[in-house]
Amino acid sequence: MSSLVIEWLVEIVKGIGRFFLHPLLYYFMFMSLLMGYIRIKRERFDFHGRIYDIFHEFKSLLTGGLVLSLIFSVMMVGAGLAIPFGSIVLIAVFTILLGAIGRVRFLIPSYVIGLSFFGMILLSQIEGQSGWIGQIFTDLQETSLPAVSMLVSLLLIVEGILIVKKGHVGTSPRLINSKRGLKVGSHVSDKLWLVPLFLLIPGEGIAVFFEWWPVFTMGGEAYSFFLVPFGVGYSQSYKGMLPKEGAHFIGKRTIALGVFLTAVSVASVWYPVVAIMAVAFAMIAREVINFQYKIMDDTKPFLYSKQNDGIFILGIIPHSPAAKMGLQIGEVITKVNGLKVSNEKDFYQSIQKNSAFCKLEVKGLNGEINFAQAALYEGQHHELGILFVPEEKDWSNEAV
Repeated sequence: MSSLVIEWLVEIVKGIGRFFLHPLLYYFMFMSLLMGYIRIKRERFDFHGRIYDIFHEFKSLLTGGLVLSLIFSVMMVGAGLAIPFGSIVLIAVFTILLGAIGRVRFLIPSYVIGLSFFGMILLSQIEGQSGWIGQIFTDLQETSLPAVSMLVSLLLIVEGILIVKKGHVGTSPRLINSKRGLKVGSHVSDKLWLVPLFLLIPGEGIAVFFEWWPVFTMGGEAYSFFLVPFGVGYSQSYKGMLPKEGAHFIGKRTIALGVFLTAVSVASVWYPVVAIMAVAFAMIAREVINFQYKIMDDTKPFLYSKQNDGIFILGIIPHSPAAKMGLQIGEVITKVNGLKVSNEKDFYQSIQKNSAFCKLEVKGLNGEINFAQAALYEGQHHELGILFVPEEKDWSNEAV
């Protein structure tokens, strides 16, 4: 038994090593840095300065899905989810192609693995190839459709959890035009999460423990571990609601979709045609969720717009005095140093009434009045780190 444990541990270490050889890992890193560069250009155009540094998306990529990766890797290895190497290659190809479109929203499991799934079905009909290309086509022919359907379903659950937990964190403010041509605010969440998952690859490697394991058999008895880097993309704009509210709407429905399709995928073990129906439904239903959210958000009045009872906080620059004061996006500043304010000009003038101290009266997200205060250093009243919705007359916006 000890030798078998050592064999497993050696194979796990090999699987981790294969992870760092996978080109998708470095492709995702490049994409995250490119996303940061594009975001900074937009923020500088809208607000004359960046809100987050260029590594904002990169840090989210590397830290977002690691815990979930461990949990779901154990689940998939425990179920004996085996995917041939050729199918892993095809998934990587579709990931690169969809990423090349330039929209991170297409890097969701239902699209990437869904298109790969139907690609496996079509390409498996090709015969007569030799060499390593022929081996890939052979792998596609031997791929278990229920196993791929289960992979899509479980990754949908992972995607939904990430959206609920991370989809509203670190969003970027953006200026847009209303239907009347006025400048209003919105928030954009562009995320790319790295989700490394251990998969069983049929071939030389570890022997199975039990006759019933793995459930998704490939006709062989020896497998290798492969830590495969999957990417989960998320791109959403929030205009009529706060980011947390919008992310929860999308994320909870995505989790429910994944749970439902997981049960369907289990049934497909006995009825493989059900796997085709499940993956097709995943692609359609995931897009329906996005459409439902868009309709709901579009029917709401613009949240990030001029308020009658104060100044709406569109954004907070990280590590700024405003961030340290605990101010939040969506709150409304009603008074500054005891003086009522209704626009940026009032705000500046009221701040300058006391050059050493700042006390804000703020209407919180729950509608209650709160107070925030901080000492100011010389010249710091221009650097509080608050982004306001621009005035309709001069179309300007400054970070203060």
